[in-house]
Amino acid sequence: MTYSPSLSSAFNKTNNRSSKHSPQSGMCSLCTEECTGTCEIGLAAVLGARTVYPTTTGTNQVASEKDYPVDYSHFNINGHVFGAIGCNATYEEATIFNVNLQQEFGKFNTVRLNMPVILPAVVKLNWEDYYAGAAMAGVVCVIGEDARNKDPELKIENGKVVHFPALKKMLDSFRKYYRGYGQIVLQCNVEDDMLGIPEYAITKQGSEAIEFKFGQAAKGTQPASKLKDRDEALKKKALGIMVHPDPNDPEITEAYEKGVCPNFYSYGRLPLWEEEYLVKRIAELRDLGAKNIYFKMAGYDPLDLEKVIRIGSNAEVDLITFDGAGGGSGYSPCKMMNEWALPTVSMESAICGIVDKLKEEGLWIPKLVVTGGFASEDQVFKALAFGDGRISAVGICRAAMAAAMTGKKVGEMIREGNIPNHLKEYGETVDDIYGDLPDLRALYGMDANEFPTGAIGVFSYLNKIAFGLRHFAALNRKFDIKYVDRSDLIPLTRDVKDLY
Repeated sequence: MTYSPSLSSAFNKTNNRSSKHSPQSGMCSLCTEECTGTCEIGLAAVLGARTVYPTTTGTNQVASEKDYPVDYSHFNINGHVFGAIGCNATYEEATIFNVNLQQEFGKFNTVRLNMPVILPAVVKLNWEDYYAGAAMAGVVCVIGEDARNKDPELKIENGKVVHFPALKKMLDSFRKYYRGYGQIVLQCNVEDDMLGIPEYAITKQGSEAIEFKFGQAAKGTQPASKLKDRDEALKKKALGIMVHPDPNDPEITEAYEKGVCPNFYSYGRLPLWEEEYLVKRIAELRDLGAKNIYFKMAGYDPLDLEKVIRIGSNAEVDLITFDGAGGGSGYSPCKMMNEWALPTVSMESAICGIVDKLKEEGLWIPKLVVTGGFASEDQVFKALAFGDGRISAVGICRAAMAAAMTGKKVGEMIREGNIPNHLKEYGETVDDIYGDLPDLRALYGMDANEFPTGAIGVFSYLNKIAFGLRHFAALNRKFDIKYVDRSDLIPLTRDVKDLY
C-alpha cells in the first residue's frame, strides 16, 4: 500500500483525470495524449520549476496531505474512576473546573502559560488577531521569520535594519491584551540575524523574546521565489537577499540585454548555526535586554534533534519548539510538506529518549514543545501524556489561524446583517452569537465592541481546547496537567506501542 497522495492536490488545484491511479507514481492508470494536463505533471509541463511550491499560496493556508502510517489517532485516552491526584478527593474539589492547566518556564525570566499551548510562528493572513487572541487566552505566540518583508517602510543602512515600524504594530497586537500570561516572541532566521533584527527589536521596539529558527517540518529549506525580472532581482540583492543568478554578473547582464536571460530567484539562506556563535550571540542579546530566548526546530535526523537540545542547554535557552511532519505552510515546497521529516508522534518519541539520555549526563534541559498538525483537545492531551512529563506544551498554528480568520469573517457578516445560516439560531448580534464573550468581559471589563472578532475567535477556540483538556484530565482523575503521563493512554496499534 502507499501512504502518499496521488498527483492531485489542493496545493495547485490539480486533479487526476482517471478515477484510478498508480499507487507508486501517483499518475492516472490511463494516461492519454488527449489530456490537457490537469494533474501535477501536466501543470509542471507548462509552469515548470514554480510548481515545486504551491500555486495557491497567498490568502490561504496549505498543509500536508499525506496519510502518515502513525499519528496520535493510534492512541485512545485511558480513564479512572477512583481517587484524585492534584486535589482532595471530594465532590467539591474534584471537578473539571479545578483542573489546573497552567504551566511556567524561563531560566532567568519566568513566563506563565494559562494553558499548555503556544501559537507557533506566523506572519501572514490575520496575524493581528492571532497575536491578540493569544494574549487573551494567556499563551505564547510567535511572529514569523522575515517579518521585515511585511513592512513597506523598512529601511536598511550599511547592512542593518534601522527602521521597521510595522514591528511595533505586531508587538502591540499582543501587548494591548496582555494580562500576565504568555509572551509575544520574534522569530529570527539567519538573514534576520545578519540584518540586526534582534538588536533593533530589543532596543528600539521593546521586544522581550527572540526565537532562533533552525527549521520547521513543512519547510526544511528556505524558500526560493521566482522574481519578475532583473530590475526586481537588483532590488532584492540591494536588500542583502541572495539572488540566483547574480544580476550584477556581466554575463547575466549581457544575456538580459539580448533577451536570453534565465529566470531570477531570491533564496533564503539555509540555517547553518554553530554552537559557539549561538552561545555568544544569545549572551549578547540578554545583555541588550532580552528576557527570554527560544529555539524552533523541525523533525530532522535524531542526531540533529539531540544537538539542538545540547546547544539549548549550554546557551540556557528557555524553550525549544519541535515541529513534526503533518503541519503546513504556504511557503513550503509541496513534496516537502508531504514527504519530509519525522511525523510528530515519532519525533516526540525520539525527543523523549534524547531527554532521558541527557538527564543521565546531568544536563539542564530547556522546556520543550511539540507541534505539527494539532487541532483538537484530544490530540493535545495525547501529546502531553505521551511526553510523560518531558513535554510542557503543544503548538497549535494552522487551527488557531483558522479561528482568527473565521472569527473575523463571521463578525463582519453579522455586522452587515448577513448572519450565516448555521448561526442564526444563536442570535442576531456579536454579543448573542459569540458564546465566550462573557468570559472575555469578565477578564477585561470591556464590552464586545472593544474586542476584534478575529481575536475573539482565537480566544474562544483555545477556550474550547482548554475546556476539553480539563475533561480528559478529570477523566483520569488528574487535577493538574503536570501529572498527565503515558498511563493515561491506550496504544491501539503495534506501531505506536513500539514507540514506547
